[in-house]
Amino acid sequence: MMAGIASFYGGLPIAITLAGAGIVGAGYALAIEPRRVQLNLHELSFPNLPVGLDGLTIGQLSDLHLGHHYSFTNAYRAIDQLLSAQPEIIVLTGDLVQNRSAIRHLPNVLQRLQAPLGIYAVPGNHDYWEGMSYIATILRDHGIRLLLNRHWLVERHGARLLLAGVDDHWDGSPDLKLALGGAPEHDFRLLLAHCPDIADEAAAAGFDLQLSGHTHGGHVRFPGLGPLCLPRHGWRYDMGHFQVGRMQLFVSRGVGGLPLRFGCPPEVSLFRLRRVGG
Repeated sequence: MMAGIASFYGGLPIAITLAGAGIVGAGYALAIEPRRVQLNLHELSFPNLPVGLDGLTIGQLSDLHLGHHYSFTNAYRAIDQLLSAQPEIIVLTGDLVQNRSAIRHLPNVLQRLQAPLGIYAVPGNHDYWEGMSYIATILRDHGIRLLLNRHWLVERHGARLLLAGVDDHWDGSPDLKLALGGAPEHDFRLLLAHCPDIADEAAAAGFDLQLSGHTHGGHVRFPGLGPLCLPRHGWRYDMGHFQVGRMQLFVSRGVGGLPLRFGCPPEVSLFRLRRVGG
C-alpha cells in the first residue's frame, strides 16, 4: 500500500512537469520561433563558374504567405535583413500571399526591394489559388520580372548568367524545355522553381543551381525524426543544401506560412557564388 502511494506521489510531479514542458513547447512553437526570422549566408562553390560571376550575391525570399499571423512583420524584417547584405540579385520563389485579401498589401512589401542586377520571381501554388493574374500585374508594375517558363540573361563583368524560372508544379504547367527555349550563349544556368522536386529534371537539363521553397522545412522537426509533414511536390528535398547530380539545390524554409514552427525557424538567404579550381 505504501509503495503504491509512493509510486502515485512520485508520478504526479513527473506528470505535471511533462504537461508544463508541453505547454511551454507549444507556446514556443506558436509564439516565438515563427517570428525568429534568420538571415542565413551561404557560399556555394562551382568548378565551372566563370570569373565574371565569382562573388555574385543572390538574395532569396520565399513563401512570404502574406495574410498569415506574423507574416507582414516577418516580411519586413526579412527584407531589412536582406537589403543590409546588399545582394546584386533578388529572387522570389513563390507563395507571396496566403489569402486574396492580402494581395492589396503586396505593393507595400514589394516596393522596398531593390537590387542592381534585377529582381525576379516565379509563382507558387497559393499565388494561383488567390489570384495569379492580379499578382502578376503587381509584380510587373514594380519592375519585378516574372519568369513563367522563361529565362533572362544577366551580364556581370563579361560573364553571362542564364536565369530561368518555371511555372508552379501544383497548379501551373512547368516546362523546362520552354524555359530554355531560344537561350543565347551563356556561362552558367540558375533555375528558380517554387517546388523543389523538379530538381532531378533540372539537373538533367544542365542547370548548375536551383533555388526553391514550398516545403517550409516541414514546419516542425524533432531531432532524429526529421520533418513532421511535407507538401505535395516537396517530398524528396525538404530543406537546405543538396547535390543533385552535378547541380546544387537549395530549398528555403521560407519567411512565413502556418505560424507553427519548431526546430525550423523562418529564413531569408543570401548566396555568394564562388569559383573553385581551374
